[in-house]
Amino acid sequence: MAYWRTCRMGEKTMPRDRETELPRYAAPGRPLGAYPRLRARRNRRAGWTRALVAESRLGPQDFIWPLFVVDGEGVSQPVPSMPGVCRWSVELLVERVREAGDAGIPAVALFPYVDPALKTHDGEHALDPENVVCRAIRAVKAAAPEMGVVCDVALDPFTTHGQDGIVRDGQILNDETVHVLCEQARVQVEAGCDVIAPSDMMDGRVGAIRDTLDAAGHEDASILAYSAKYASAFYGPFRDAVGSAGALGAADKKTYQMDPANTEEALREIAADLAEGADMVMVKPGLPYLDVIRRVKERFGVPTVAYNVSGEYSMLKAAGGRGWLDYDLVLLESLMAFKRAGADAILTYAAMEACELLAEG
Repeated sequence: MAYWRTCRMGEKTMPRDRETELPRYAAPGRPLGAYPRLRARRNRRAGWTRALVAESRLGPQDFIWPLFVVDGEGVSQPVPSMPGVCRWSVELLVERVREAGDAGIPAVALFPYVDPALKTHDGEHALDPENVVCRAIRAVKAAAPEMGVVCDVALDPFTTHGQDGIVRDGQILNDETVHVLCEQARVQVEAGCDVIAPSDMMDGRVGAIRDTLDAAGHEDASILAYSAKYASAFYGPFRDAVGSAGALGAADKKTYQMDPANTEEALREIAADLAEGADMVMVKPGLPYLDVIRRVKERFGVPTVAYNVSGEYSMLKAAGGRGWLDYDLVLLESLMAFKRAGADAILTYAAMEACELLAEG
């Protein structure tokens, strides 16, 4: 028997769904209407209607711009595997940061290219307050104090072997690495970093970093945890940019980065990092893992960041450069996909290009 409750429509009453209390025509899983009364194209017929009913929005405020910094003066080194991306010396990096602020980008993420002569087996140069990252942080905050600065916490740019942690007898040591990462984070925050972003995937590092920062009086420093970082082949151009590709050689990072087959594991990793004090969490890579972004956002409802990684960027650049795709269109479509999946912010090397395209409308 139909479950009826009065719903005035002229002189008629409409049946309501027993479970949802909605009119039957609006109950989940039931069609809202039928052609020809329902014509979905009406809301697509003009630009203003499409904008009015858009379910996701994309703007400069959604971007974090990753920038590579290198020692020297007046240095601008193109990264061959990342068209349009350069390593910048500190004073030129500051110019790029000013441009980002003018475009409305709220934060930059800094990654170093370390002189091979300064690399060691254990990456001690990561703890030097005068390393290129710390000098870049101070310069950026002096020139653009309102710009958010995000810093990578990991040892791979500083080690001779290219792994993210301390290696003994072929094994990446977890707890010994965490101790070093805590000091690296403290040094970066004391240089002026706003957001510490541990990308190493060592167990327990978020809680240890949080305790270290709090004990040093840095309770306001935020942690963006690379919580679901997969052992991906999409990182190749980035490793070229930071100079770790040659050091890593044929080795991989599968003993600490995640298996691309797993999503439940990602949720466990994120739950652990949140319990340890993470303020934001990240899924990396981005486009091949939109399902993970969606699950994370739906499960936890916390600030969720996507990393549009170097391989994703370079693929679009390569296809666009050969005329196989319209680069501008696929760039914005790809970035919107992150927002649609639930990302609150996106690290993307194309941040400035996207801002220009969005400004053009």
